[in-house]
Amino acid sequence: MNKNLFIKLVLLVLFSTQFTLITGCTKKIYDVVYPTLNDGRYDSEFPYRNASEQLEEVSNSVKMLNYIAYYKTYLFNENQKVSHSDLNQKRIKDKAVDEVYFNETVSGTATVIFYDGLKVGLLTCAHIGNLPDTVLTYFEPSAEQKPQYVQQMAVKIREHYYVNEIPGDIDFEVVVSDKERDLAILSKRSINDPLYRIKPFKYPLGKSSNLELGSFVYIIGYPMGHKMITRGIVSNKRDNESDSFLIDALFNRGFSGGIILAIRDGVPNFELVGMAKSVSAKNQYFLTPVPLNDKSGYEPNFPYAGDIYVKKFEDINYGITYTISTDEIIEFLKENETLLLQKGFNFNHFTK
Repeated sequence: MNKNLFIKLVLLVLFSTQFTLITGCTKKIYDVVYPTLNDGRYDSEFPYRNASEQLEEVSNSVKMLNYIAYYKTYLFNENQKVSHSDLNQKRIKDKAVDEVYFNETVSGTATVIFYDGLKVGLLTCAHIGNLPDTVLTYFEPSAEQKPQYVQQMAVKIREHYYVNEIPGDIDFEVVVSDKERDLAILSKRSINDPLYRIKPFKYPLGKSSNLELGSFVYIIGYPMGHKMITRGIVSNKRDNESDSFLIDALFNRGFSGGIILAIRDGVPNFELVGMAKSVSAKNQYFLTPVPLNDKSGYEPNFPYAGDIYVKKFEDINYGITYTISTDEIIEFLKENETLLLQKGFNFNHFTK
């Protein structure tokens, strides 16, 4: 055989082998990077295409919900020895040595799930407006004193729900609330919407029971008053009866009521699979000085000789977020269907 011809044949064989190996390796990588999405299950991988348009549309339905509770506080003198039983008497105002007013503010997240041009309906967590009607503070009892005497009694005189983006002069009212499920429907008449800011949620209500270990989700809410979209991974279900689940998304104050979205068979197939409810946390107590009303600070180089107060701080375990499942949401709406229909709310399109 001609020497040059032999060399050409050897090179051709080597090139063919190398090409086969390269093409085989490329096919292998393609299968891993672009898996088949059409399996009817919630996706567990990061979206393969841009989802900004769909997330923008959904976020327009999510609103920051503010709640304010107004309290009137009756102050008593320790020498009056006002007991708990005395608070039931109508003479309580006569016994008070002073009256002061204060308010407590809570912020959370709510989603517009109904709007017919006349009234708007919001879905949120019940605990956002769950401040107590009455708060009692007692004097520190002495060693020989057995009963505790009341120092202050704060009574809630008014509460106020509002959303800045939804126009109207009247407050939101609580149509129905379920403290056990931590769900509530708020309503308000809102005819004038010139800026078209009231956009109800239009994506399907999914099934939390279909979520699997590792399912990828988006969470939309208002932590610390800022609209934010974050992501998380579903962990094991902690309650088989309600199909609630854990996610590793970061949770801050204001995220309560934030919606959780999963993707079934790729973008744009978003489905609502739950709501963020709370975060794992533990309380810690610290001794603090008298709160300052001006901008001056304490001098750290000199001993502090004023009154000392106890202040509670929540130490949040970030990355452990508890949820409300869609099964709970559906049961909540069905159980209150008669009342909701009387109020003019029909959620059949939302629950089916």
